[in-house]
Amino acid sequence: MSTAQGSSKVFKSIKTPIAIMLVGAVLVISALVTWFAAQKHEQLYTESVKSNLTALTRNMADELLPVLMAASSGPVTATASMGGTKSTNRTTSPDMGSSAFFSADPIQAIMKRAAAYQHIVQARVYDGHKVLLHSQTGVAGHKYGLPKNDPYVLLLNSPSGTYHIDEQLIASRRIIQDGVTYGYLMIMNDINSPVTNSWRTLLWHVGPLVALSLLITIAIGLYWLNRLLTPLSSLSHFTHQLSQSTDYTRRFKTRSNGEVARLGQNVNMLLDTIEAELTINDEQNQTLIEQQQTMSRLANFDSLTGLPNRQFVMDNLRLELARAKRQSTDLALMFFDLDGFKGINDSLGHETGDLILIEVADRVSGMLRESDLVARLGGDEFIIVPDRDVTDVSLDNLAQRVIAAFEKPFHFRGLALTVGVSIGIARAIEADFELSQLMSNADLAMYRSKARGRGMATIFTNEMVETHKRKLSIANSIDQGIVNNEFVLFYQPKIDRNGQVIGFEALMRWEHPDFGLVLPGEFIPVAEQSGKISLLTRWAIEQSCADLSLLQSVMQHKFRVAINLSGHDLRHSELFDVIYQIFTEQQVNPEYIEFEVTESAYLENFESANKLFKRLSNMGCAVALDDFGTGYSSLSYLTQISIDTLKIDRQFVREISTCHRSRLVTGAIIDLAKRLSLTICAEGVEELSQWEYLLNHGCDHVQGYLFSKPLPLEKIALLPDYFDFGSSPRQRSEDGGKS
Repeated sequence: MSTAQGSSKVFKSIKTPIAIMLVGAVLVISALVTWFAAQKHEQLYTESVKSNLTALTRNMADELLPVLMAASSGPVTATASMGGTKSTNRTTSPDMGSSAFFSADPIQAIMKRAAAYQHIVQARVYDGHKVLLHSQTGVAGHKYGLPKNDPYVLLLNSPSGTYHIDEQLIASRRIIQDGVTYGYLMIMNDINSPVTNSWRTLLWHVGPLVALSLLITIAIGLYWLNRLLTPLSSLSHFTHQLSQSTDYTRRFKTRSNGEVARLGQNVNMLLDTIEAELTINDEQNQTLIEQQQTMSRLANFDSLTGLPNRQFVMDNLRLELARAKRQSTDLALMFFDLDGFKGINDSLGHETGDLILIEVADRVSGMLRESDLVARLGGDEFIIVPDRDVTDVSLDNLAQRVIAAFEKPFHFRGLALTVGVSIGIARAIEADFELSQLMSNADLAMYRSKARGRGMATIFTNEMVETHKRKLSIANSIDQGIVNNEFVLFYQPKIDRNGQVIGFEALMRWEHPDFGLVLPGEFIPVAEQSGKISLLTRWAIEQSCADLSLLQSVMQHKFRVAINLSGHDLRHSELFDVIYQIFTEQQVNPEYIEFEVTESAYLENFESANKLFKRLSNMGCAVALDDFGTGYSSLSYLTQISIDTLKIDRQFVREISTCHRSRLVTGAIIDLAKRLSLTICAEGVEELSQWEYLLNHGCDHVQGYLFSKPLPLEKIALLPDYFDFGSSPRQRSEDGGKS
């Protein structure tokens, strides 16, 4: 294992590849130098042999010249010696153009000199007619044999010189005097063997020196390589140990100079920086720990009221529910929010709203026991978890104390503001000890309290779940109801001072396949909560425009059909385009249409509503403000809005006969509308005395069950032209005015 690790470290070190490259480079360069030296040696040696062979040939030719000249003057018998044997040539006469008889002894003696050279293969002498006179085989010829192809024949006609043919050097020289050729001398020398022997000799003598030089060079190179790279290895080892120990107080030390030393200095400078940063980080970590503790407190408590927040109470409720389930005990939850808080927050600002929330927290905390838990969930929503008794009587008493705590007004900046609460109560057993279900049950109970009139407390029952399921079913079936034509419009007539019908309010009804007749008071809020109110509004506008032609055939005078818009519709930026498209497609005169919107919806969407109703007024439609006087807003907005009619809420009309204050408010509203040049319409008129009071105080239009309930379209034709209750309304008004 250690051997393998050592081997791995060796090959991972930078020294190994550099050493391999160094040795390889030295060997390659040495091999190339040796190869070039060999080539140069061979070239020089060949030139030397060629020069010597040329000189030998010239000398022997000079010696053969007098012999051949003497022989050419008389008949001489020429002989050819092949390895010492003689042969007699034919007799010629030089002056007759034939070979003479030469004496072979002088030629042979001269030719034997060539045989004495070690690398001479063969030497030949020819007469002037290219007839072989003598051939002498040398040492190389006896040793390696003669070439199979005779190269001499090719050179007899060539100029004198030395030729390299088939690894042989052949020297050819013409024996000539005064322009007369007396013969030819050719000597073949072996060049391959002497070059090879010379190369071997060179290697034998030079090889050990070269090898020694290589070893010394490699050794010196490796020594300096190790000396140069050892500091780098030390630095690498240092950084590795540093990464293992994370001790940034250590520093790298080296006696070397150069780049590695500078790199070590840079590493030390980096360690100085790291050590300084670590010191700073330690200080900051301590600060962060303290801040984290503070943030932990802030995370669990509401920064505004100081009460436990949603996260804290939910975590505790999970634990308490688990404990209650194990011990088979019950746990109660009281959920409440503030009635009318949104109106105060919008009209007086968030700063005032925050002050109210702080006061609410103080009031509730002050009336509870120490073991009870009160927390703020967010906005104006609060939660109370009683510690002990969870009987109906105990929970109702606690709820009534909470409600009573808000009977006293809140005093801020000279204003006395009254804020109520609606409370929902739920038990853990009924939620099967599930936190989400418990919260849902309490929420359902709270909304039941709001539906009962606010300032109320309601304990959750399973019937509320059924009601909630009914709402979900209604919400989920609105789309299909429109497709299946389950919705229908009813029209309630509006009556002028003379008892004549001057308009209608279009009211939706829903013939639900499962629930039967569903009234707008039930499905409109569900549609608003589920985001489907725009579908119903579009359907109502389209259907009202479609019914308009039949209403025009019944009515013989000008009238308007009032269509209700919700606050969600006012936030729909494309509502005007939808209305314009419907009017265009159905060729509707806008002067027959009036749009009604509640006061609260108008004020909650003031800018978008103003823009929409100005465009509708310019097109010819009328605009009515419904439920006037029931909100919390300042009356200054009446000078900024674009409306034609104020509608008195049925709450004031219902109490005209029994409440003096309601009569005063109603009269004030009528007087205000007259001063603003607005038409005034009262809804919910059910008694003759109410109509008489409204007429006497200048109300322009009325509607209610005294005249007619909302009717389907086919029954509109049955309405009388005038509503008369014993005397003309005008006369009754005059009589009432006199009295």
